Amino acid sequence: MAQSQRQCFSFPIIFLLIFLSSYTGQSRPPFACDPNNALSKTFPFCSVSLHIRDRVKDLLGRLTLQEKIRLLVNNAAPVERLGIKGYEWWSEALHGVARSPGVHFGGEFPGATSFPQVITTAASFNASLWEQIGRVVSDEARAMYNGGAAGLSFWSPNVNIFRDPRWGRGQETPGEDPIVASRYATSYVRGLQSPVGNSLKVAACCKHYTAYDLDQWNDVDRFHFNARVNKQDLEDTYNVPFKACVVEGRVASVMCSYNQVNGKPTCADPSLLRGTIRGQWRLDGYIVSDCDSVDTFFNQQHFTPTPEDAVAATIRAGLDLDCGPFLAIFTERAIRAGKLSVALVDAALTNTLHVQMRLGMFDGARQPYLNLGPKDVCTPAHKQLALEAAHQGIVLLQNRARSLPLSTHLHHTVAVIGPNSDATETMIGNYAGIPCGYISPLQGIGRYARTIHQAGCNGVACISNHQFGAAEAAARQADATVLVMGLDQSIEAEAKDRLSLLLPGLQQELVSRVARASRGPVILVLMCGSPVDVTFAKNDPRIAAILWAGYPGQAGGAAIADIIFGTTNPGAKLPMTWYPQDYVVKVPMTDMGMRPDPSRGYPGRTYRFYKGPVVFPFGFGLSYTAFKVALAHAPTTVPVTLASNYAFKNMTLLKDAVRVSHSNCDAMKLGMHFDVQNVGERDGSHSLLVFSTPPAGKWAPAKQLVAFEKVHVLAGAQQRISVHFDACKHLSVVDRFGIRRIPMGVHSLQIGDLEHAITLQV
Repeated sequence: MAQSQRQCFSFPIIFLLIFLSSYTGQSRPPFACDPNNALSKTFPFCSVSLHIRDRVKDLLGRLTLQEKIRLLVNNAAPVERLGIKGYEWWSEALHGVARSPGVHFGGEFPGATSFPQVITTAASFNASLWEQIGRVVSDEARAMYNGGAAGLSFWSPNVNIFRDPRWGRGQETPGEDPIVASRYATSYVRGLQSPVGNSLKVAACCKHYTAYDLDQWNDVDRFHFNARVNKQDLEDTYNVPFKACVVEGRVASVMCSYNQVNGKPTCADPSLLRGTIRGQWRLDGYIVSDCDSVDTFFNQQHFTPTPEDAVAATIRAGLDLDCGPFLAIFTERAIRAGKLSVALVDAALTNTLHVQMRLGMFDGARQPYLNLGPKDVCTPAHKQLALEAAHQGIVLLQNRARSLPLSTHLHHTVAVIGPNSDATETMIGNYAGIPCGYISPLQGIGRYARTIHQAGCNGVACISNHQFGAAEAAARQADATVLVMGLDQSIEAEAKDRLSLLLPGLQQELVSRVARASRGPVILVLMCGSPVDVTFAKNDPRIAAILWAGYPGQAGGAAIADIIFGTTNPGAKLPMTWYPQDYVVKVPMTDMGMRPDPSRGYPGRTYRFYKGPVVFPFGFGLSYTAFKVALAHAPTTVPVTLASNYAFKNMTLLKDAVRVSHSNCDAMKLGMHFDVQNVGERDGSHSLLVFSTPPAGKWAPAKQLVAFEKVHVLAGAQQRISVHFDACKHLSVVDRFGIRRIPMGVHSLQIGDLEHAITLQV
């Protein structure tokens, strides 16, 4: 075919119909400005013909101080005299509408589509898929709001960097790479918010800002942890996805985290909040605390001497909304004591009310998206997208002698073994809702072959080998054996980091014993949200294939089976490095440094800086077919031009690098064209990853991802794909002072085995 066939989904342009049509079921009455309320419909803040700025100003002028204070917290109180109902700000939608204070399952909404956990979806390296999932989730969210079962402010996504493989919440993130996390953030936020002009479908929130990636490790917890982060790592790693979320994704909210950064609670740091999020990045929305963060930095971190000082510190820093009761209790006392002005309270409320008005919550009966209702939740199309997302997120890590896919003609009986072999709830990970339904691995494989099932262990802790004999017997009877092992939320979760990268308990023994007993090929499926050291399995010739399924969502079992039997060709790649166990023995989780420090034996973190041994590297993933990539067109020289207000003689040059802030970035957009040829016998999808190695220098990572695209290519066919990036964002490095610079000289691009050099020069 002449044009590139990227894996994407079309979005029907139906915005006008959405705004004009109505859901005819039992929808909730208007949040405010009810036309049936003779009093409220005359208020100027109810007039949609006025600018939102003027509407917010009018509303603020009508509120008493006590009413204002009760709006500063997540469970905002009603203002009955103005016809405004109470509102719960806290709803979750990490990978589907999820259980949370603002979400209520039951009645017309017994469940919602549960997509794969984020770390699994990130492995697809498919930005159009991420946005489409966001759009589906927002459809279901709006439908539930219309039915009185959810709010419109969803505190998702989690875009923290998966810095340490032990982190219990790494599963919620898009992985370890800042560019992947940034693109995931902007794509998912765009899908969730689905903006039409200044209006929002739902309000997303990027969390947890910033340098938050430790929950409970040994005797250190997130409520007391002081993340010591240098300016270089903050600028080129930890803050990157948050900046993209605000600047490119136009997110409606950012959540500050529990931890301190360099001795200050993030929710009380004016440099991080008012200075960076709102000042430099120009957030058009509100800043919310992680739940009880203000209470935490007062009562546990003892950052301020009094609760009134805590209120003053956080609101002055730029916080607009407190998840928790702290501001409702102590704000008036802080004002009376002269520690805080009413003007700052008004400024905070201006930001939250502005978002509510963008959502249409003050538009009375003229609500947008009233056509959405129960019929739009758990639809066949949504459930199919959940299956497709799982297909695209499962990574083939090993395939000896092309043992996979299995054949329904040769493998009539399959032993399905392991603590996750019949998993249901485990497949959806954390921050999940009630799914539309489950298909477990056992059920999925049962669609292709007769199954013999043995759990082998009572749960993933696997503390006893009493059932191992029955598992070995099952493997001896079957034509093939599938072991579904790994972790669950009892091992890795919020408030629970891991201490080891090995499989828990006696799982390794179970795998090895079953592999020795099996008469047919053995496939090891790992269901987990973080890396596991399975070197033993990688080196065991009796284990034919290894799949990482992550937490694959409600249809995960069907997706696993489809890949094992070849109905679907795997095309995902790892979004994080899989380290050996001895890495975590040497590296404390509390060390936030990204770059290696040989003087103290510190190896660095993530593929960008760590160069030691790995079990599987970032970006690794196999396919049942083979691809050949050729460069069709790319520049060899890129002139670095200066912004008009910087003359050459005044330009800041340091070791042959130009400050990004002094450059004309719009003139340095790059385009490359690749021909991707499928040289195998099966149709397949290929994730094209473009890495760059900058000119040698102590600031720079050894290599960094600069761009990626997904392309589907038929067997024997070829597709041309375009990749776009810009020198300022993707070819720059950050010096030790936190200043982003563009190194002059030769930048080496690597695309698999293909290399291409681009010279940047002034």
